[in-house]
Amino acid sequence: MGLSDTSANMGKGHPKANERLDDLQPYRGSSNFAARFFILVSLAQGPGENWSHIKQYVLKDAVMQSAWLALLTGLFTTGLGVGLAWLTAAYDFPLSRLFRWAFALPLAIPPYIAAYTYSAMLGYTGVVQTTLRNTFGLQLSQGWFNIMSVQGAVFIFTMFLFPYVYLIARAFLESQTGAYVENARLLGRGPWSVFWLVVLPISRPAIAGGVILVCFEVLGDYGVVSYFGISTISTAIFKTWFGMYDIASASRLAAWLMIGVLGLFLLERQLRRQRRYSATSGKSRPLVRRRLRGAGGAAACMFGAVVMLVSFVIPVAQLVVWATWTADEVWHEGFYRIIGDTVAVAIVPTALTMVAAAIVAVSVRQFGGIFGYMLAKAVTAGYSIPGAIIAIGVLAVFIKLDGWLAPVYAALSLGTGEAPLVLSLSIVMLVAAYVVRFMATGYNALEAGFEKIGPQYAEASRLLGRGRTQTFLRVELPLLKGALLSGTVLTFVEIVKELPLALLLRPFNFQTLATKTYQYASDERIHEASVPALCIVVVSLASVYLLNRIERGMEV
Repeated sequence: MGLSDTSANMGKGHPKANERLDDLQPYRGSSNFAARFFILVSLAQGPGENWSHIKQYVLKDAVMQSAWLALLTGLFTTGLGVGLAWLTAAYDFPLSRLFRWAFALPLAIPPYIAAYTYSAMLGYTGVVQTTLRNTFGLQLSQGWFNIMSVQGAVFIFTMFLFPYVYLIARAFLESQTGAYVENARLLGRGPWSVFWLVVLPISRPAIAGGVILVCFEVLGDYGVVSYFGISTISTAIFKTWFGMYDIASASRLAAWLMIGVLGLFLLERQLRRQRRYSATSGKSRPLVRRRLRGAGGAAACMFGAVVMLVSFVIPVAQLVVWATWTADEVWHEGFYRIIGDTVAVAIVPTALTMVAAAIVAVSVRQFGGIFGYMLAKAVTAGYSIPGAIIAIGVLAVFIKLDGWLAPVYAALSLGTGEAPLVLSLSIVMLVAAYVVRFMATGYNALEAGFEKIGPQYAEASRLLGRGRTQTFLRVELPLLKGALLSGTVLTFVEIVKELPLALLLRPFNFQTLATKTYQYASDERIHEASVPALCIVVVSLASVYLLNRIERGMEV
């Protein structure tokens, strides 16, 4: 299998682990900011023993492949996401109400699960080729079905990440473009002209926000690219860490990846600054949908149905079929333990994340200004940083903490050796990494809730003599129940699906549903992988249902 066993072995007193402590000694601190800062500090340190080899044979190819994946996926998700958003926001056609919320369902399937599913389905013994051979007598070239390539990875990322663009673009189109579209139509513009000359320009900020999220997901992915054998910076970090046991070089790779992510973010901000659009009136008019009849309506319905089949129905149906074949073999006492560990390790960081997010949101709301802005950016930046980078930064922090606490460990007879690893080999490090990585999901939900209730209730409470803490607990918190629940659900599901952090930082003999799915897939046991994969999909689908109920309950 390789990586899963290697990470577990290294986490349990691997002989190389203590040797690599010296590589991380310059690092200091224990916060979200510190974890990211330590990665950049590694560029100022001397290169690791394998850096020359990595630079000559790995780095160029990894950078190019990462850039191509992000660029191509960004282009295709823009086309598909914006097209579907405009179709469902501006037109009424058969099944349009179903498609309006169903196009968010592909987010319930992590891309690495989709990659395992489609690769097995399209393989020589998969359902597609066996059906063509046995039913239709067709023996086609294997090149037609080779999905394990850059093109295949772009297909997987596009079909299962486009909802990021779709959801943001649709929300903007429905609420902000009504007056502009109606004016363009009154001036005689046709549907295509309205879309290209009006809708796309004014929707650019919303589209850019969704595409940036997609690019972050692609750059931080490990499951898809490692299974397809594509060399990216993420796979290079894993191989350097667990193949060469060179954390210093892995940190330098993470630093370069982080610089690329920051550059992408700054580029998006600069492009958005150069093209600003603002409403001429304080009132926005919702977009009125037009009825599509005849061939137009049928074509729109057919297009939506094909997208849903490819991005959700087919992979889920295949996972269900495989699960019926292998459920008896996989679903045993050990699997119940994996489910319990997954739920437990998701509940704890979710609770910590929401508490921390609430404290930060209240602080930003009360103090505002440059302090509030910087604090908000600091706590939400973790979501835009790939999991491999977060893992290395958190590892550096916890190894340093172990160094500081070494006298305490000695007094309590904990650990062995001159530099015992206690926190760095515990579940605490993984929990901390989850909090750093997904703080943004909790904070953004609470921020949206605060914006919706406005400041008037808090101001009235303060005028009546209530303190800030009392005002929050007795006035604002009850009004934030929906936002708090939304943030909790989103954070929990993201942690359950997270793969890179769990692979890198989990303790010895600790499995989650995501790592078990990856382990089965790495062993080419795709049918067995369907059971834990389906559990992840079910949890994600439940979250989509809950979020829809919460959204309806919060509508006024």
